[in-house]
Amino acid sequence: MYQLNDMPAQVAPERLEQLRQCETATIGHFHTHGFVEPAIASMLPEVRIAGTAVTVSLPPEDGTLLNHLMRLVRPGDVLIVHRQGDRHRACWGGVMTEVASRLGVAGVVIDGMATDALTIRDKQFPVWSRGVASLTTRFAGIGGALNVPVSIGGVVVNPGDAILADESGVIVMAPEEVSAIANHAIEVQEAEEVLLAKIADGACLPDLTGSSKLIEEVNARG
Repeated sequence: MYQLNDMPAQVAPERLEQLRQCETATIGHFHTHGFVEPAIASMLPEVRIAGTAVTVSLPPEDGTLLNHLMRLVRPGDVLIVHRQGDRHRACWGGVMTEVASRLGVAGVVIDGMATDALTIRDKQFPVWSRGVASLTTRFAGIGGALNVPVSIGGVVVNPGDAILADESGVIVMAPEEVSAIANHAIEVQEAEEVLLAKIADGACLPDLTGSSKLIEEVNARG
């Protein structure tokens, strides 16, 4: 059976615009949860997207539901694909890339494999996956679930969550978390620019960060 749930409300455009100004690694300096394991990596060397999670869970052989989803997706959606543990069959390739690009899909995050890497690179379509495979899914009529909570790279993703993804990784957050996290990340990035300017003027990094002083204090305490 195929479980077809309604499409989630999209994250507010102003929140997504805030997120697009942030690097996932900057958020990693102060935030601890929602980070997808790094084995799910970008297939493009330079990329950053922010969008609304639309989740789909696919049995290993059956890509029918993901294909059907191309009828429903909206500009700015990020497809989050749970592969139910499969590491052999690619559920995403050149045709899906062409269609999703035309529909304005922001990107796709797959806890599994993709294929047609050349097309993905040529179209510059943002894909995160565990790797590339030649064996693919089929229209097998087995089943699947649309817009249900899924686990991707050790992180639970709910339909409607906010997704920020770049070449360093993928982070998942609830929509109500976005403003506070993004505002702090932007502050950190601005502070880093100030620090780099001081280094360019000859300052010593450990003096600026206080790392050497911290080592001395810890060692003094015995």
